Amino acid sequence: MMHASAPDSRPFDVLLAGTVFFDVVFTGFDQPPTPGTEVWTHGMGSSPGGIANLAVATSRLGLCTGLAAGFGDDLYGDWMWQVLRDQERVDLSRSRRFHAWHTPVTVSLAMDDDRSMVTHGHPLPDPVASLLDPPPATHAVLADLGDPDVREASWWRTAAADGALVFADAGWDPAQEWDRRILTDLDGCHAFTPNAQEAMGYTRTDTPQAALHALAEYVPLAVVTCGQDGVLAIDASTGEEAHIPSLRVAAIDPTGAGDVFAASLVLGTLRAWPLDQRLRFGALCSSLAVQQFGGSLAAPGWGDIADWWRDVSTRAAAGEPDATETAQAYGFLEGCLAGASTRRVRRAEATIARFSDADRVAPDLTPPTTYRQEEGQS
Repeated sequence: MMHASAPDSRPFDVLLAGTVFFDVVFTGFDQPPTPGTEVWTHGMGSSPGGIANLAVATSRLGLCTGLAAGFGDDLYGDWMWQVLRDQERVDLSRSRRFHAWHTPVTVSLAMDDDRSMVTHGHPLPDPVASLLDPPPATHAVLADLGDPDVREASWWRTAAADGALVFADAGWDPAQEWDRRILTDLDGCHAFTPNAQEAMGYTRTDTPQAALHALAEYVPLAVVTCGQDGVLAIDASTGEEAHIPSLRVAAIDPTGAGDVFAASLVLGTLRAWPLDQRLRFGALCSSLAVQQFGGSLAAPGWGDIADWWRDVSTRAAAGEPDATETAQAYGFLEGCLAGASTRRVRRAEATIARFSDADRVAPDLTPPTTYRQEEGQS
């Protein structure tokens, strides 16, 4: 449930900046491809990728999302611009189309609960940071500090100085050198959300728990995701510490699951939920995402969350022990779902597809207001 507060003039709940890729995801391999062979798969999806994974995830949860990114003027760029702006209601007023610059493309192969990727692209003619000089006012920022250009950019620090909560990630270090300067660069950030191996690498510790406590020395909200072992977090601003198990599901594509978790964490933090609820909500949204394929368009909306809660509640009422335990842990969803827009969302299609007809039943094309603007109207 949203907490009452004074209306706020900030135009965005979340501000993002980065590269948008055209993603093609293949799933359902009978065997992995090897040199000199051709492999047919059972599933394929196309969707905006890269920073679009975060943008779609936050927007589908009702957060007013601003995105600064470069788009090509090719057909891929046309399609992704339309999907993000018109279908997903992401504000692209700080984004730009570049003439004669082609869209970066990633092909992702989802196999055995993991993925491999092949990417081709060229640097933007102008840096993304130039689109945020100065940045618009926002409640939160999501920044990938594993990207040296992002670490050196001033826009997210300017946003933090203006009161925005900065949620930082660092991503995987292919060289596994784990540059500890990333930890000092967390100065001014509200949260850091690495996975367990990244967290242990950067902190030079041997366990996720030890890494978590080391990270808590650098940021108010330290979070370590542990895959099937759940998620650990410490919120120094509230004095809370929690370890939440993951939800067991049949995953078909992990692409974008971490972005969905981050989006969920931002929502729960802006709504001042207890830490336990924030982590459970993130675990739920991630579990829903990995049961779909297609990266950004696998992100759940409130309708997906409502469907899941209805199913769990029905099974709990029938006396199923596992469902009863889950329903007790996630009972807070009743308040979250009250008044939430449960419009249907689009999933990835095999090829560049027309817009879905999901909204024809209940049109809802008005861009969302920020959550504080909604509170001011209540």
